[in-house]
Amino acid sequence: MPQLSVTVDCPVHESFRVQQVAGMFDVPLGERSSASFEVETPDPDEEWSIGLIVGPSGSGKSTIAREAFGGDLYRAQPWPEDRAVIDCFGDTSVRKVVELFTSVGFGSPPSWVKPYAVLSNGEKFRCDLARALAAGCEAAGETKPVLAFDEFTSVVDRNVARVCSAAIAKGVRRGDLPCRFVAVTCHYDIAEWLEPDWVLDMATGRLTRRRLRRPRIGLEIHRCRVAAWRLFARHHYLTGSIAPQAMCYLATWNGEPVSFAATLPIIGRKGRRRFTRIVTLPDYQGIGIGMRTVEAVAEVQREEGLRVNVTSSHPALIRHCDRSSRWRVVAVKRTGQAASRRRTAFTTYRNSAGRSVVSFEYLGAPEEDAPPC
Repeated sequence: MPQLSVTVDCPVHESFRVQQVAGMFDVPLGERSSASFEVETPDPDEEWSIGLIVGPSGSGKSTIAREAFGGDLYRAQPWPEDRAVIDCFGDTSVRKVVELFTSVGFGSPPSWVKPYAVLSNGEKFRCDLARALAAGCEAAGETKPVLAFDEFTSVVDRNVARVCSAAIAKGVRRGDLPCRFVAVTCHYDIAEWLEPDWVLDMATGRLTRRRLRRPRIGLEIHRCRVAAWRLFARHHYLTGSIAPQAMCYLATWNGEPVSFAATLPIIGRKGRRRFTRIVTLPDYQGIGIGMRTVEAVAEVQREEGLRVNVTSSHPALIRHCDRSSRWRVVAVKRTGQAASRRRTAFTTYRNSAGRSVVSFEYLGAPEEDAPPC
């Protein structure tokens, strides 16, 4: 088990105030001030996917991370003020950037086309994380590269921090993010959400190898009025409008609204409905809440004797349905629905003309599966 010993020091610049403080608090003064840290770190050949260096401010977290991971420690770079965040990933393809955004829970296309400066703190943090992962994953070869991220979740709401930690853990363990990830932070509350394979606690200097389990996310699905859509409208990637006859559902977590879904009848097909609106609030994206809500609603309507479809161009939704036995593909339209099929009777209706979309039908949960919520 490798032991890491690091000593850092800095010059002490003498002044009247420095001498005054030294006298007031009996601080010994030398030409230099130093601090030493000695901790155990994981073996380079050890198999792990996620690590956590945690401890109070000044406990040496960043110092140890720099010594242990050197060039693998991500250093934040400034973002251009006159470009959309989707344009700030160099030669990385749009498809790959979208994958990175969705992997870190930044799943709102309307925000992808905005400059970094106007985003919320939670969105900025997710952009920083996506860009760090883009740089870290570039070196992916036979051995997964390590990405160490300092000040992880330091500037965001703690709820966002927990959700984002779970999103990262999901992406790394599922292989969507081909790297090993180390979070460096002073916040202990993310540990069970990140589910690290090892934890180095700088408060005690102890390295523990364990796989924490993420707390269960218990959603409640409520039938609601169309008015509930107001909270979610601006986060929808097509339009903020909704048909007044839509059948609407609200998902709450610990009493807080987190996701919204609505269905409409499929015109000319008796007993068939389609999802018309699916939105999860940005602070809760990346951990599967949206699809859990969709499947819960689809299950309710299926039990009422209805068949339910969903059509989308969103990569996260398509990937989920494609992998799940609860859904089957019914149509793939690379250029969307024909523009000529717009129905003049529905003036606000916007079809998928020009967009690549995939349609799925909900088949129901396998008998051995637990209920979705």
